[in-house]
Amino acid sequence: MAAVSSEPKLQDLPSDPLLHILSFLSLRDLINCSVVCRRLNELSKHNPLWKRLCYRHWLLKEADRAHSALSWYGLFVHTFSDLGRYVDVYSSLKRHWDQLTEFLQQRCPRIIASLKEGATEAELDAVESQIGLELPDDYRCSCRIHNGQKLVIPGLMGSMSLSNHYRSEVLLDVETAAGGVQTRPGMKHCLPLTFCFHTGLSQYLALRGEEGRARGELFYPCPNQRASDPSAIDMFITGSSFSSWFTSYVENVVSGEFPILRDQIFRYVHEKGCVATTDDITVSVSTSFLPELSSVHPPHYFYTYRIRIEMSPDASPSAACQLDSRYWKITTSDGNVEEVQGPGVVGEFPVMTPGKVHEYASCTTFSTPSEFMEGHYTFHRLVNKEEVFQVAIPRFHMECPPFRRPPTKQKQSGSRRLGDGSRDEEDVSGSSSPWCHQHKI
Repeated sequence: MAAVSSEPKLQDLPSDPLLHILSFLSLRDLINCSVVCRRLNELSKHNPLWKRLCYRHWLLKEADRAHSALSWYGLFVHTFSDLGRYVDVYSSLKRHWDQLTEFLQQRCPRIIASLKEGATEAELDAVESQIGLELPDDYRCSCRIHNGQKLVIPGLMGSMSLSNHYRSEVLLDVETAAGGVQTRPGMKHCLPLTFCFHTGLSQYLALRGEEGRARGELFYPCPNQRASDPSAIDMFITGSSFSSWFTSYVENVVSGEFPILRDQIFRYVHEKGCVATTDDITVSVSTSFLPELSSVHPPHYFYTYRIRIEMSPDASPSAACQLDSRYWKITTSDGNVEEVQGPGVVGEFPVMTPGKVHEYASCTTFSTPSEFMEGHYTFHRLVNKEEVFQVAIPRFHMECPPFRRPPTKQKQSGSRRLGDGSRDEEDVSGSSSPWCHQHKI
């Protein structure tokens, strides 16, 4: 059988070889070529070139073009006239919003019902005028797609529940967020992105690069309890930009990384490979850091972990067993090791039968920002209580987000030291293309 060639056939190539070359160019390069000469200007408006760019930048398809009754070039220009300032971020944010809403339709209908329609450019301009500050373009772009959610529970940005503690973060609409822009020292020019009714917790977006923050950075504030100055605010950094923060969150949700419990998104992170199987029983662990119960000064880091114990449905009925006790070996980042053992798990002694799943959540605190736990459960067989065996609990790590202390009175350099030892540099970028400047690309 003859091999199928992947080479383009002659009849598939454009009649002008230059068009084939232009088809590989980015939007900016295509625009730059269009001002070189009249011939390239004519070729740069070739309709099929703009079909590819319409999808790449605006996710527009054939049905959208047919509905508009415009050419692909005309459709691109028409869309650019409305969304042009977001040309570098729109497609990524829109794709992630579409993935998230599709997922929520199936799994979390209460959350999808709370999403608000997108804001207009005029409404966003009015907010900027009200607060006297510019909003980052990626945040504005997201607001154009969905302007946050109504102030209801559960929150879009995830929940967390323990026996006596509950958190659920709402993604604020831009008007509500604007009303909470901070002016106090230590939090100047920071806009709340999320809010929890139960804890008062918010994640903030820095609208200016000051007080040790970079513009566009996201963080949880953490007052320094040892400082006499109330403006001494430590920060748990959650994102370097709105785009990276939001797209990372969506990917965790739609991939199933975050569990859906009682129609809510729970922000437990499952470490890859954190699974151990002993005979017919599999144990897996996911963890979560709780900033609202943690502090840098004094060092107090609060974590919750969720454990899933499952007996294979193919196990023999005679393998049925009951959990008697637990054993933990805990190692902190400074090398200290502690061993803990006790009866049951959170006061329960679950019975495991073929196909049975038992899940529970617990919590722990440490004085170091990272540590790991491992151990085993002790079970006995129901048919023979004398038959006792151990089931391994895989090693799992708990790490707080990078944190940053507020700047001192001394002159600050262009970089800031993070709690994880890395350095965060200011990013300055721009375009030298006159066309890009003219059209805000």
